[in-house]
Amino acid sequence: MNSRFFLAPVRWIALLGFCLPLLSVAQDAALNAPERVVWNKTPIAIPLVVGEERLVHFPDSVSIGLPQSLTAQLRSQSINGTLYLLAREPFDTTRIMVRSETEGPIYVLDVSAEPAEADSHTLPDVQILLDSAPDTDAAESLSNTKSLSWGYAALTRYAAQQLYAPTRLIPRQPGVVAIPVSAEPVELVHGARIEAVPVAAWKAGLRYVTAVKLTNRTQRPVVLDPRELRGAWLAATFQHNHLLPAGDEADTTAVYLISDRPFDVAL
Repeated sequence: MNSRFFLAPVRWIALLGFCLPLLSVAQDAALNAPERVVWNKTPIAIPLVVGEERLVHFPDSVSIGLPQSLTAQLRSQSINGTLYLLAREPFDTTRIMVRSETEGPIYVLDVSAEPAEADSHTLPDVQILLDSAPDTDAAESLSNTKSLSWGYAALTRYAAQQLYAPTRLIPRQPGVVAIPVSAEPVELVHGARIEAVPVAAWKAGLRYVTAVKLTNRTQRPVVLDPRELRGAWLAATFQHNHLLPAGDEADTTAVYLISDRPFDVAL
């Protein structure tokens, strides 16, 4: 019998034995590859398995807004653009908001958790990508970033110019848009001594600036103090901080409030 015909199957068996570990490694790599999702403003489903931590990677650093109903059921940590989620017990689909910390988008996640099963596979990481195609949203984002570079003082000055400057001197700043606001009195100042009426509001990127008219309703002078304002404000600036008694021409002024949400929500 020719030895060549006898050795050939042996070589094939040896080669097959060499390929099988490579095939196993490739299969493991495929199973462990992250699930890539492009953010297009559609809520992203993030299923979890109880007791198994799942990682969600974002293009930049983020912070998570966890509903009160999930604080006991879900552990969440945000570190360098990666969200670490660990379900302590099963729960139905719940929507959570994830905010970029570098003026990027606000992501919407629909998170749910199921009990672990004996034959279940480990869920892969999720990698969220941004659509790099140039469109109007990208142009708006660039404009928003530019407008946010002003800072609080610049946004306050912009709002004041809109109210008090002559028309020819009013700035036209790309990325800053006027938004509607209810002109109904609100309880802005503690103590009910001052009537507060929103008169105008603008949005610059992820920030809002609202101009509110303040009128002294008492018969004595009032010194305005930002610590007496209701609401969650990033900055508050009075046009004048001293009001004369009601009826005087100097009994009215304005306050400019900067927030990271619309006025009625921040209030």
